[in-house]
Amino acid sequence: MPCDPQEVRGDCGTSCQSGVPGAARMIRWQAKQVPFVYTLGEWQLLHRTIPMQAASIALGDDAGPGDVERLDPADLDKSTRGYLIRMLPVDGELPIIEHFGPWLRYCFMQYRRCYVDLGQTFDDYVAKFSAKTRSTLRRKVKKYAEHCGGRIRFEVYQTRAEVRTFLAHAHAVSKLSYQERLLHMGIPATEAFIGQAGALADGGNLMAYVLFDGERPVSYLYCPVKDGIVGYAYLGYDPDYAKLSVGAVLHWLAIEQLFGTGRFRYLDFGEGESEHKLLFSTAQQHCVDMFLFRNTLRNKLLVVPHMLLKRFSTWTGALLERMGLKRAVRKFLRRAT
Repeated sequence: MPCDPQEVRGDCGTSCQSGVPGAARMIRWQAKQVPFVYTLGEWQLLHRTIPMQAASIALGDDAGPGDVERLDPADLDKSTRGYLIRMLPVDGELPIIEHFGPWLRYCFMQYRRCYVDLGQTFDDYVAKFSAKTRSTLRRKVKKYAEHCGGRIRFEVYQTRAEVRTFLAHAHAVSKLSYQERLLHMGIPATEAFIGQAGALADGGNLMAYVLFDGERPVSYLYCPVKDGIVGYAYLGYDPDYAKLSVGAVLHWLAIEQLFGTGRFRYLDFGEGESEHKLLFSTAQQHCVDMFLFRNTLRNKLLVVPHMLLKRFSTWTGALLERMGLKRAVRKFLRRAT
């Protein structure tokens, strides 16, 4: 992907009011240095940053393609090269790259945005799974409990006093995970991030989780909260525990805990689509992440090579899938890097 999803996700980029789908909100743009990353599969080949006016559409905002059509280059901050809109709801697939009025539009990600309705009961949520899936998930939890001697240690962190403890455990896992080793997208270790997490906790807007094997942290999940919507910001797991499905176990326990609080409207899995998001979600919304660049040769030279590399990466991945090698190659690269 061209940019780090966490770069904008920390601030939803909107003037937020309500967590109810369909609530009207105005898009609020922020000038940001946005990472623009050229990758081949999970290999990061080149990393640049570009100044953009950026916004993320929160779950329930009524923003749509009409808002994009009204954008005028004359209104663009002259220090930036265009607009970045994340998680914009659309009716269907859009052209990846095209001239769009005065803009060069690059739809670099199109996906189903997955979320969990936390307004129901946990029993109702569990009932949405097939009998086979329920059995599989419960078997994974039971298997991990047996590995841990009969009791799973699962900790929830919500207060400022708990932030540094959580981050110490999360960093211990993150440095082992492929997100940090391969994609350089592990949970941040800066004092600025620690301060941000503390401020969220002070407002009751942080839910963070760690799964342990005894004293050893093996998986973590970091979720900021805004307007009753639980975000899905950072997660990782120790690759040595992949066979024990610690990621799935953590998701199951964290979602159960969120239902138990009775405080939240939705768990928003945010950008991107994956098997585990589709599995745990109760609904999906078709969305696109797009750049609107000034239609100049300089910007075409930025975008077109990225698009071609992404197409080649997709073709290579599909070829490996047909050959039955994709999963093995992925595991090898994540362990070798």
